[in-house]
Amino acid sequence: MTPASVVAALEDARARIDAVVRQWSHPVNIVAVTKGFGGRAIDDAVAAGVRAIGENYAQELLAKRQTIDAARSSVPIEVHFIGGLQRNKVRQLIDVVDVWSSLDRESIIDEVAKRAPGARVQVQVNATDEASKSGAPVGEVPALIERARAVGLDVVGLMTIGPTHGGPEAARPAFARVRAMVDEFGLARCSMGMSADLEVAIEEGSTEVRLGTALFGPRPPRQ
Repeated sequence: MTPASVVAALEDARARIDAVVRQWSHPVNIVAVTKGFGGRAIDDAVAAGVRAIGENYAQELLAKRQTIDAARSSVPIEVHFIGGLQRNKVRQLIDVVDVWSSLDRESIIDEVAKRAPGARVQVQVNATDEASKSGAPVGEVPALIERARAVGLDVVGLMTIGPTHGGPEAARPAFARVRAMVDEFGLARCSMGMSADLEVAIEEGSTEVRLGTALFGPRPPRQ
């Protein structure tokens, strides 16, 4: 990974997105998923023009705090927490996270509301019914949205991950289900689609794709 390679990869990703958006006519934001790549990936992504960063692990995000603060001193950066969230980590993250995108149960919703009143959040949906996937079952999502709103959080959207197997087309039913809920509840954001399935996600109405390997190459093994 070099700054030039990230610029080129971002151009390729935007070309992929634009090829689909020309048919579907809705804006799509890129969240650069920098987990596992170190602070340099944030610097390279921001220099290339990305303005949203996604992180999965609390400790890794905290270790990159200085890099994020330095980037924020010159351009507006939106930090998304997109990984499994533990209640005891919320307090440590309130000064760095802008969008809590993986809320999937009442206890986490209540903790975020307590520590970060009025925060922007997305409910994570397990739309594929895979036991290995994080997220709330589809049937629980309406109650979680209502709970988050009731405790004063700003529910801006839903987030989901496509199925583990079957390729991009296998994700289409799950993506369509989540988009329908976004519309039902009048939400602004529909975060779905990653490096391998972004075209299908956009066709089904995604407004936000989360890209890691498409921008930075193969992710190093987690230490």
